[in-house]
Formats: sequence, structure tokens, C-alpha cells
Amino acid sequence: MSSDRPLVSVVSPVYQEEQCIEEFHERVSACLTTLAQQFDHEIVYVNDGSTDRSLELLQTIARDDDHVRVVDLSRNFGHQVALSAGVDHARGDVVVVIDADLQDPPEVIPEMIEKWQKGFKVVYGVRVNRAGETRFKLFTSKVYYGLIDRVSEVPLPRQAGDFRLLDRAVVDVLARMPERNRYVRGMVAWTGFAQCAVEYERDPRFAGDTKYTFRKMLHLAFDGITSFSDRPLRLATQLGLIVMTAAFAFAGWVIVATIVDPGGGGRGWPSLMAVVALLGGIQLLCIGVLGEYIGRIYRETKGRPLYVVSEVIEAPAAGGSSGRNGESV
Repeated sequence: MSSDRPLVSVVSPVYQEEQCIEEFHERVSACLTTLAQQFDHEIVYVNDGSTDRSLELLQTIARDDDHVRVVDLSRNFGHQVALSAGVDHARGDVVVVIDADLQDPPEVIPEMIEKWQKGFKVVYGVRVNRAGETRFKLFTSKVYYGLIDRVSEVPLPRQAGDFRLLDRAVVDVLARMPERNRYVRGMVAWTGFAQCAVEYERDPRFAGDTKYTFRKMLHLAFDGITSFSDRPLRLATQLGLIVMTAAFAFAGWVIVATIVDPGGGGRGWPSLMAVVALLGGIQLLCIGVLGEYIGRIYRETKGRPLYVVSEVIEAPAAGGSSGRNGESV
């Protein structure tokens, strides 16, 4: 690689993507080749504990292409951690993060680089159309972005996923943010810097099924809310005050009703039990919110590595068939 040209690193987390990897690599390589006169490039794949042929295919690609490095994690650590591992291992002056399922088109990368050349430190992709996604997914996405707009202390762009370009200055700041429950798009927004959007139409998956189940999406959404705002705790407090006020009002009504009609004390058990059940549910909800924050504190205090690297694989000409073994970060 030439030392007098900026280096573009493309980082892609991979989990069970054996049907997409070869096509993805071909399209990304073709896209980066068009920039060869101005930029050197590398592609960093992070195998996040895949149990299909993903690692085997990545090893073959790395052997044949000296622009490729494969970071093989020791197990499945999750998409956000795998993404972070790739960014940590990227050497570029600019880093582009993109998933390997080809929903985000690699052909947008040159436009992102043009924005970077104009001085923007972060260029994020905004999905103006999301082909192949169900109405339920689109509805929940709309609700989520509306909710996080209200509770987050950091403004987050709507309809922007993890497909984005990061300047080296941003990458260096992210390296100093070791939190366990990671919400990378929010962490990037928190860094500040000059940011802009590039709009694109999102494609359906090239092959295979989505690895983001509803449960994982819900977990990611909750990480996004709790990682960048303590407002849920404040809402729990406010809800407690509202319920307490209503309880005092209800107690006053009971006292007045008893004075007016002393013989009616035996009535109202169904409504009373409904109120007790409601109060119990609210208490458990508030305790649950508090528990989520305490759980995050607990995980942070243990100080375990964010991820463990089994092996870094690259072509012999690029530095050896296997790099650092057993690395942890």
C-alpha cells in the first residue's frame, strides 16, 4: 500500500452470512478500486462466532486478497461489539462501517468519501426507502426513532443505521469509550464533530434471513435509550408522584363516601383490587427500570474485555497468515 495516499478502511461484521460474503466482497472491492488513484484501501471483516461456512470463505478471501484482514472473535459477542472490534482493528485515515447483508449498497461509499473530503468527520447513511421490510418493522422503527428523539440527551438522526463513515479523529474517541452495552450510532453522535447525511435507498437482503430478531432489536433499542439518557428513571419518579397523588385523592373520596353512607363500606372490592393490581404493576415496572440501570453498572464494574480475538487472518504479503492470537480488548 502506498504511504502517500490516505487509507480507507471498510469494516464489516459477519455472522452467518455464507450466502452473502462473496457477492459483498466483490461489490465492495469493485467500489474501492474506482478510488485507487486517490486512496489505498483495506477491508476488515469481523467473524462474530459464525457456525456456518462464513469463516472458511473469509479465510479464502484473505488468502487471495492482500487488502483483506479477518478478525475472528472467539465466540458470538453481538453485532455492536463485533462492529467495535472491526473499528478498533482498522488502520485507515477514514473508516466506513457497513453490514455484509448488502441491504446497504457499497456503491454509496464514494459519495461518503466526497463528503469527508469537504471536511465532515462523520457521514451517516439515511434510508429514504427500506425495501423488503415488513410493515411491522417499518412501524416499530418509526415509533422507536420518535421515542428516542424525546428521551435521548444527544440528538440522533432519524432512519440512520450503522452504515456510516468515520474520520480517524472520531475512531480515536470511540477507542476511549469502553462501555459494555454499546449503541455505536449513539456513541458516534455523542462525539460531536461535523456530521452530515447521505441519502440512499435500502435494498432487500441479498440472501438468507435477518440476524436481528425482534428480541435483539428490542434489546438494541433499550440500549439506545438507557445508554444516552436517565430520563426513564425520572419518568419512574414522576409516575410515582402521579400515582401517589391519585391515591391520596382516592383515599379522600373513600373517607367522604364513608361519612355520607356509613353502610356502604362493603361495596367496591372489585375496583379496590383493580387499583391494588395497578399499583403493584407500576411498582414492578419502576423497579425493573431501576434494575436495568443497576445491571449496566454491575457489568461495567467487572471490567471484563469487551471482546476476545481468536485470530487475525491476512495474506502473507500483508503481514502473515495469522496475526495476534488470543487478543482481548
